[in-house]
Amino acid sequence: MKGYLVLEDGTVCDGVLFGFLEDRIGEVVFSTGMTGYQESLTDPSYCGQILVSSYPLIGNYGTNIQDNQSKTAQVWGYVVKEQSRFPSHRDCVQTIDEFLRASKVPGISGIDTRSLIRKLRDVGTMMGGITAGDPAAMLEKVKKSRNPDQTNLVASVSTDKAVRFDEKKSKTVAVFDCGVKESILVELRKRFNVIQLPFDAKPETVRGFEPDGIFITNGPGNPAHPEMLSTTVSTLAKLKEEYPMMGICLGNQLVSLMFGAKTYKLKFGHRGINQPVKFEGRVLITSQNHGFAVDRESAEDAELEVCFINLNDLTVEGIRHKELPIFSVQFHPEAHAGPCDSRFLFDRFKTMLEGD
Repeated sequence: MKGYLVLEDGTVCDGVLFGFLEDRIGEVVFSTGMTGYQESLTDPSYCGQILVSSYPLIGNYGTNIQDNQSKTAQVWGYVVKEQSRFPSHRDCVQTIDEFLRASKVPGISGIDTRSLIRKLRDVGTMMGGITAGDPAAMLEKVKKSRNPDQTNLVASVSTDKAVRFDEKKSKTVAVFDCGVKESILVELRKRFNVIQLPFDAKPETVRGFEPDGIFITNGPGNPAHPEMLSTTVSTLAKLKEEYPMMGICLGNQLVSLMFGAKTYKLKFGHRGINQPVKFEGRVLITSQNHGFAVDRESAEDAELEVCFINLNDLTVEGIRHKELPIFSVQFHPEAHAGPCDSRFLFDRFKTMLEGD
């Protein structure tokens, strides 16, 4: 079925619909990963967004059971140059089309994604919609739509109750689930007993579990949304002198806000699996998925040490407190998809707790 991707600036891209056949509006963003499309589709950090893949052939190894980062696809739409109808891989259980249909996510193929991504890179991310109907009518809807960042997207992807994973370890970590990837929980459970908490858990709830440390996860949306400031950030501020802490992605931004730093929206964000980050005199190749960043000057004014730097644009990729046992990173050390250069940071967190 013929369909259209319509951007808020009036750009209309003709294509062929696949996946779930339903009109959908979201923030149009792009990822540069050559592999890992299933991990991206199921990453809760993509909630509210229509994802464009730069790699021209998507679905050539199908989808499997083990690569999901959550229970279902989290993107609001998917845009590709070409979808593979005949995947080849021993673990394949569904085509990309079947996967999106089961997850109720619309997709569109036949798009000149190279040209589209150049536009998003030059102009910045914008709102857009996928439709089988009149593109002019969709344009009017897109222009009237609110950016998903204006809502608290974290509330839609966080757990609604505490979940305990008793791994018979010596240390226990309380995890603020802001939209956690499954691979992060896997890495934590290798090292700790884990208590997965809702993003808005109260300080007394955290203390009641008697954890040895606190972990703040990735997730979607604006870290400075009023509901995030009044819940997660406020709670962390009340606990910061009681527990060691580590954060990833959105967690990095929330930790920085807790100490008084500021965040801002990037022009088109960092989404891919080959972002170079400088740390302690070496370069780590990292997996990333974020549209906001921490302002460096405000972080330094807040007594935070900026110890991770993106070598592409010199943005902040991580901080640590100068006195308290707290650090966080903007990238994903658990990878999935991506390189494992920075997985040792989970071990550093473990050492931090054991030395406390």
